[in-house]
Amino acid sequence: MARVWRRPLPRRRRDVPPALPDDRRLSWTLTAALGVLTLISRLWGITYPKALLFDEAYYPPEAHDLLTWGHEYNRGYTFIVHPPLGKWLIALGEQAFGYNSLGWRFPSAVAGTVAVVVLARLGRRLTGSTFLGLLAGLLLAVDGFSFTLARIGLLDVFLQMFVVAAVACLVVDRDRVRERVRAAGDIATGFRLGPRGWRIAAGVLFGCACAVKWSGVWFLAFFAVLALCWDRAAWREAGVARPTRTALRRGLPGAVWALGVAPVLTYLASFTGWFLGETSQGKAWAQQHPHTAFPFIPDALRSLWHQHAEWLTFHNGLSSPHPWQSNPWSWVVDGRPILLWNPQGLAAPGGEQIVRYILMVGTPTLWFAFVPALLWLGWRTVARRDPAAIVLLVAIAAGWLTWFMNLERTMFIFYIAPAVPFFVLAVTLALQDTLGRPGATPLRRQIGLGVVCVYVAIVVATFVFFYPILAGQPLLHSEWLRRMWFPSWF
Repeated sequence: MARVWRRPLPRRRRDVPPALPDDRRLSWTLTAALGVLTLISRLWGITYPKALLFDEAYYPPEAHDLLTWGHEYNRGYTFIVHPPLGKWLIALGEQAFGYNSLGWRFPSAVAGTVAVVVLARLGRRLTGSTFLGLLAGLLLAVDGFSFTLARIGLLDVFLQMFVVAAVACLVVDRDRVRERVRAAGDIATGFRLGPRGWRIAAGVLFGCACAVKWSGVWFLAFFAVLALCWDRAAWREAGVARPTRTALRRGLPGAVWALGVAPVLTYLASFTGWFLGETSQGKAWAQQHPHTAFPFIPDALRSLWHQHAEWLTFHNGLSSPHPWQSNPWSWVVDGRPILLWNPQGLAAPGGEQIVRYILMVGTPTLWFAFVPALLWLGWRTVARRDPAAIVLLVAIAAGWLTWFMNLERTMFIFYIAPAVPFFVLAVTLALQDTLGRPGATPLRRQIGLGVVCVYVAIVVATFVFFYPILAGQPLLHSEWLRRMWFPSWF
C-alpha cells in the first residue's frame, strides 16, 4: 500500500507574543479591585511619623518651594541635583493636603498603586493570562520594599511608575504593529505605518521618568533599540525580503520623533518653572560667563546645560560614606535595606523596650526568588526565544546592571526601584512554567496550580509578618528581633 505524504502542520512560532484572553471587562474589574486594595494598604497610617524621613529632608521642602516660587529656592549651596518633575508631583499632594506628612506622602501612595495596576496589565499582555497578570500585580502589592517606597516622599516611586507605564505602552505598540503588518497580507517592501500613538505615549512617559531621575535614560535607550528590533521582527514575520532595511526605513524616522524628540521636549517642559523664575538655581550663569562656547544659544539653555554638567559631576563623584549605603549585587537579596525610622525611649509597662521600626526591606520570600528567576529568564530567552523574557531582561539590565558601572559611588537599595516590577514579572514567568502549559494534563495543571498558590500564600504571609517593621507599628523588643533575620538589617 502506497504511503501518502502529508505536509506537517506548522508549529506556532515561539518568538511570537501570546494572544490576549477574551475577558477584557472581567480583567479590568479585577485589576481595579486590586488597585483599590493596594491604595488602601498604602494610605493606612501613612501620616506616621509626622517628621521627615531619610531623604524627605530634601524633596518635600523643595516641592514646597515649587509651590511658592515655581522653582527650588536657591539657598546659597548646591544640593538641588535632580530634575523637578518628581518634586512637582509631591507638590500636588502638599497643595491638596497641606505641608505635612499626608501632603508629601499621598502622591507616592498613588504612584505606587498605579505601578501595581499597570504591572498587572503588562503581565497579562506578556503572558496572555489574566490570572498571571493579576498575580504579578499582587506580588508587587505585597512587596515590603515597594510598600515602604510608596509611603515616603522620595522620587524613586515616581520613576518606577513612569518606567513601568512607558514599557507597557511600548509593548502595546509592538503588538499593534504586528497585528497591522500581519493583517496586510502578502507584502514585499512594507508600508507606512503612520503616527503610532502608543509609541509616542511611551516616549512622553520615558521623558517623564528622566525628568524625575536621570537613571530613567537607560530605560529609554535600551527600549528604543528593542523597539526597532520588534519592528524588524514584525516585517520578517510578514515575509519582507529585507526586514532590517524595511524597519529602518519605515520605523526609524518615527522612532526618532517618538523616542528621541518627545522625551527631550517632555524633559525640558518639566523645567518650565525654572525658565520662568528670575532667581532659579544657576539661571544667571550664562550672563555671568558671556564668553563661553556657543554664544548663539539662548542664555537660559546654556545655563541649564551648565547646571546639568554640575549635577553630573556631583553624581559621578558622590562617594561620601553612609551607614545604610549598599552595592548593587546586594540589592537583589535584601542585603542592606534602609532604616527610615527608629525612635528611642519607648518602653512597655513591664519594662521591655518598645520598638517602632520602619525598615525599607523587600519581602524576603519574594526577593530571594529574584536571582533564580533571572537565571530562568536567561533559559527562556535562549531555549524558547521568549518575547516576554527578552522584555524583562532588557528592563533589568537598564535598571540594575547599569549601576555596576561605577561601584565607587555611594548607592542605596532604593535605586533599584524601577527594576523591581520586572524582577516580580520574572518570578511570575517562573510561576507560569510551574503552572504548566494549557495543553498539559489536568493532574499536571492541578499540581502546578497548587504549588503556585502555596508560594503566593507564603509571600503574602511573609508580608503580613513583616508589616509592623514596614509601617512603624509598636513591637516588643523580642517581637522585633524575630523579624530582624540578618545582621545587615540592624
